[in-house]
Amino acid sequence: MAADKPRLFHSNRDLALSLIPLVIICLVVAGLAGQCSFSPGGPSQGQIPHYEAGPVLRTDAMRYQFPIREPAKPEGWHTNSGGNDAIDGNDGGVAVRVGYITDSGDYLEVVQTNARPAALVRYMVDENRPATGSESVAGVEWTVYAREGAEPVWVADRGDVRWGMTGRAGESDLRRMATELAQAPPLPDQ
Repeated sequence: MAADKPRLFHSNRDLALSLIPLVIICLVVAGLAGQCSFSPGGPSQGQIPHYEAGPVLRTDAMRYQFPIREPAKPEGWHTNSGGNDAIDGNDGGVAVRVGYITDSGDYLEVVQTNARPAALVRYMVDENRPATGSESVAGVEWTVYAREGAEPVWVADRGDVRWGMTGRAGESDLRRMATELAQAPPLPDQ
């Protein structure tokens, strides 16, 4: 029987050889659990979650004391997220939000709120931004809050409600949603 090598003579090769069985065991366990996959062509688009915004918006219209609208989805768009949150601060309120995936695969979030515009911008992008411009779409004036290298925020102050939009979607998609918001009637509050 051969004597074990003294510790002084153990090498990196010995360490690597002892780790190989451990790596193989980890890969087998991960493969069986379905938590990894091999994709030589790179990542692929997964299933877009579906979110049914209509019933939630109708319930929120009865719950909150500001007019909420359900804009029509442009063709090829999908709702994929939504909910409502509190916007903190003296100028805060309630944010009713719906996320959309556009026909080009970009994300656009729409928020309807009774919070003031500055609080809405802070809520949407987690920073204070000055207004950098304006856009007029379907008779509604939108204030644009843009910053280099970041997604712009569009805010429309409609008196009793503020609308906000942001996301990777381009200007044409922002304009499409702004038009749909302007054309949608307020949902019944009872």
